[in-house]
Amino acid sequence: MLKRLIASWIILALAFVLAAWISPGMDVHGGPVGWLWIAALFGLLNLVLGTILRLFTAPLMLLTLGLFGIVINAVLLRLVDAWSSDLELDGFGSALWAAILITVLTWLLGLTPLGRFERTAKRH
Repeated sequence: MLKRLIASWIILALAFVLAAWISPGMDVHGGPVGWLWIAALFGLLNLVLGTILRLFTAPLMLLTLGLFGIVINAVLLRLVDAWSSDLELDGFGSALWAAILITVLTWLLGLTPLGRFERTAKRH
């Protein structure tokens, strides 16, 4: 279970770095430690607050076929931006674009050997 958590954490940190590289309105500072810090903070916020927000907005999530989840992720990114000096977002539009990029990049990175390690660690 710990191996799976570490693999997921690294994948999310890499997704943040790649999203910052692609997106002009997003900057990530602090090097690898900063990347891991942002990924951990976002993961914890997503686990606690994201779950609550998704529960309260369940009808809207059903109506938009889950696309409202991107808006929730953008709100969580803005919170990470406010609470950490390692992430800078220009505005909500940048946060929305970054949320889309991070979602896609996390999925794509899950297809790599690191993601394969994460999936096989679930079985053991």
